[in-house]
Amino acid sequence: MPAHPDAPPAPAVRTWSWGLAPALLVCLAAPAFFVVRVPWLGWVLLAAGLAVALLTERTDAAARRSAAARAHDTTQAAQDPALSRGLAAAAGIRPPSLVRDLSLIAVGLLIVSAIPLKAELDNLAILRFAIALVGAVAVPYVISRWAYRDRAIRFPWRGGGRWTRFQWTWLIAVLLLGWLILPFYFITSGVYLNWPVVDTPELIARLFVGVGAVGIWDELFFICTCFALLRRHFPFWQANLLQAVVFVSFLWELGYQAWGPLLTIPFALLQGFIFMKTRSLAYVVTVHLLFDAVVFLVLVHAHNPGMLDGLFLV
Repeated sequence: MPAHPDAPPAPAVRTWSWGLAPALLVCLAAPAFFVVRVPWLGWVLLAAGLAVALLTERTDAAARRSAAARAHDTTQAAQDPALSRGLAAAAGIRPPSLVRDLSLIAVGLLIVSAIPLKAELDNLAILRFAIALVGAVAVPYVISRWAYRDRAIRFPWRGGGRWTRFQWTWLIAVLLLGWLILPFYFITSGVYLNWPVVDTPELIARLFVGVGAVGIWDELFFICTCFALLRRHFPFWQANLLQAVVFVSFLWELGYQAWGPLLTIPFALLQGFIFMKTRSLAYVVTVHLLFDAVVFLVLVHAHNPGMLDGLFLV
């Protein structure tokens, strides 16, 4: 997918850095919370990740100061990310902080992990989901905006401009792929039973709203928060793999189990790639909602034999 000409350039980061170790520890807390469901292990991984990040950042800060002192001109600094950051710090410009950014991801994970993620449609469950999911996005944003004062989290709705022909084509492809794959996955694996029975108009309406709301939240947290924060420190492919660990772990507890990761891993990676290319929250949300529209129809179909039999092949 070609990038929009108006999309901002990617940040200058080193291909490999010791900062990858604490980032991996923090992201591995997600499978601890949502896959193996051992909360204390998740807490230990988050604490270890932040502690290692602090140690790494202090070491890097000393190296940057030394590099900045040796730099004789801005041309040399611009060619070296370490020198660039050193000069920025010397000039009073606050560079991205790995500790701060990982702490924002950790806060979001802690908030989400405070509730069970089993799909339920009663009023209390909906309220619990709403409070936790909104908090997981809002609290890191508030901390970044007003406590850290670095505005690391943004929600670029329009992104790089008008959607391209390729982007419109991909939306159609998403619907076709979902129609072909999702019924087979949900019904033959039996994972549709991870969602409650929806056999009344009210429950069907609640499911529709719930699936769509969680889909929007996925993009706000996993892409605009986790991926965007990681992208400030790591090359695209590293940041994308790390966010996919968190994304797929959440979807696992939500109900995408059995061989679901064969679908959710490529989906998470593609969403990160699309966002990197388009810088458009509107587009990744549209892709996700189209996919989730098929999920909704499949769940209704699976729980109500005969209702939508002519719509799917399974």
